Amino acid sequence: MKPGKVNIHLLQGLLKKYAIPDPRVIVGPRVGEDAAVIDPGKRSDCYWVVTADPITFTTDEIGYCGVVVNMNDIATRGAIPRWFLATLLFPEKDSDKRIVERAFRQIHKACQRFNISLIGGHTEVTPGIERLILSGNMIGEVKKEKLVTTGGGRTGDLVLLIKGVCIEGTSIIAREKRTELIRRGISPALLQRAKNYIFDPGIEVLHASRIACGSASVHSMHDPTEGGLINGILEMAMASHKEIEVDLEKVPIYRESRILCGVYGLNPLGVIASGALLLTISPSDLSPLERAFKRASIPIQVIGKVKKGPTARVLTGEGKRKKELHPVSRDEILKIFE
Repeated sequence: MKPGKVNIHLLQGLLKKYAIPDPRVIVGPRVGEDAAVIDPGKRSDCYWVVTADPITFTTDEIGYCGVVVNMNDIATRGAIPRWFLATLLFPEKDSDKRIVERAFRQIHKACQRFNISLIGGHTEVTPGIERLILSGNMIGEVKKEKLVTTGGGRTGDLVLLIKGVCIEGTSIIAREKRTELIRRGISPALLQRAKNYIFDPGIEVLHASRIACGSASVHSMHDPTEGGLINGILEMAMASHKEIEVDLEKVPIYRESRILCGVYGLNPLGVIASGALLLTISPSDLSPLERAFKRASIPIQVIGKVKKGPTARVLTGEGKRKKELHPVSRDEILKIFE
């Protein structure tokens, strides 16, 4: 099998086949759902929200990225991230005390910034790997009546995109291919801006999710990651068992993203998209939501709508020219490593 996520339809079948039921699990393993949700019992008015996510495409700022991509999954539940565990696997070659301490320092700074506690994990030097791998787990809490899921979209909802694409992918390209890109004529100033994309416009969506949940009744939220915006929208359709119509021409793509993706022939809509946030709301909630995001100076764009449809799918285009959108078999970013 080629590097990248396991085929979405294969995964769907495996999760159905091997899931173990537990009445305390409110949201279990399903395609598109960003985190599991557990009911700790009647004595608590909160659900526990639990997620797991690795960092494998890049090692620069791996500690920050590891905390944030897990935090994003918690945020899309409408939840507050609380506790983080990290498994750090260091390659035998080129690993030393300085490298280990840098990873821990990055994790500490990110946890400190977002008021999260590092509560454990595992660290080792691992044979057979070529680069540092971080695999994270995070736990958060959400009031039971405030829970949001990926599959909560309702017929008639608007589909909104917060910020643009592909934020994380743009930073990865700039960080991993800087020397080659300069040789190809890309300016150091542009590469510095692109490299900084993990911080500005930023790969975290906690701030945006809090604004959304505080301004409107959010029916569903999703954090598009591997496979980019295309797979993110498809996962929302599959999770909600709805048809989604989307206008890909309305998707904001940052200038630096277009340029760097163009160098390697990547489709920006299929590049890892952490930093973007997809959500659905009733049309009546659009105005207050737009006002709230305008005050925060965060871009927001209506890109589609949820329909009942004959099946869970995503359509794009207009009129008779509409066509069904299919999953990206593997993230476009992988092409830069070939």
